[in-house]
Amino acid sequence: MTAVEPGGSVVRRILLGSQLRRLRESRGITREAAGYSIRASESKISRMELGRVSFKSRDIEDLLTLYGVADEMERGSLIGLAREANVAGWWQSFGDVLPGWFQTYIGLEGAASLIRIYEVQFVHGLLQTEAYANAVVKRGMPNAPQAEIDRRVALRQERQKVLVSERAPRFHAVLDEAALRRPYGDRSVMRGQLSHLIEISEHPTVTLQVMPFSFGGHAGESGAFTMLRFPESDLSDLVYLEQLTSALYLDKQEEVTQYERVMTRLHEDSLGPAESRDLLRGLLQLS
Repeated sequence: MTAVEPGGSVVRRILLGSQLRRLRESRGITREAAGYSIRASESKISRMELGRVSFKSRDIEDLLTLYGVADEMERGSLIGLAREANVAGWWQSFGDVLPGWFQTYIGLEGAASLIRIYEVQFVHGLLQTEAYANAVVKRGMPNAPQAEIDRRVALRQERQKVLVSERAPRFHAVLDEAALRRPYGDRSVMRGQLSHLIEISEHPTVTLQVMPFSFGGHAGESGAFTMLRFPESDLSDLVYLEQLTSALYLDKQEEVTQYERVMTRLHEDSLGPAESRDLLRGLLQLS
């Protein structure tokens, strides 16, 4: 079995799920019938095809038989993919503070070749300093014990390693000026965060732009969102929309295209990287 890169298990689940869906649909088999064949419900087939659950080799074998896949090489490839998809990710050790719906995103984030984000409320998690992250978590969970806050901050710091790894994705961030001016923590925390943004904006795989107040209304009126692109040609771009207690993953072409247009306009209308650093330096002098 080949080594699984960070986040690769999640991508493999999604790839396997999409292949199973295509096989089922090409044979005209309903989810209900597929579920019956593996002693499961229609909803489990749906979760499998979305890559939201782990896979049992027996279930995959039974489904492939139902779908008429007899070629041993094809069967072996898909069963091997199922085994790789079940490899635990590093983030699972943070299961005590990590909701299940966010585990999927962390895996996808770690496997992406391009991450594009727009953020308006605060500095994006991949760009936060430890002190700033601590202030953000405390603001959102004022009654949480410090031990839990520390765990959540540690998780955020672990996520940030993706930006400096050997397989670092291209990361293109657009931060609304509001996110830079809204204070989290004391002045020293904000100064540290602004300094960090200036420093990381010069990293070769990072592009940082600021949408200034002076521009007025802009294309990001619907709020924060993330777009992920993967090196696997079989996996389409995803739009990730985080909510208070869950998240949405959009992969329908027409929806992704609309967000692509918004992201393109944000890139065009925001300050360029050099101008954005100048704005950050100005804010740092004022802080």
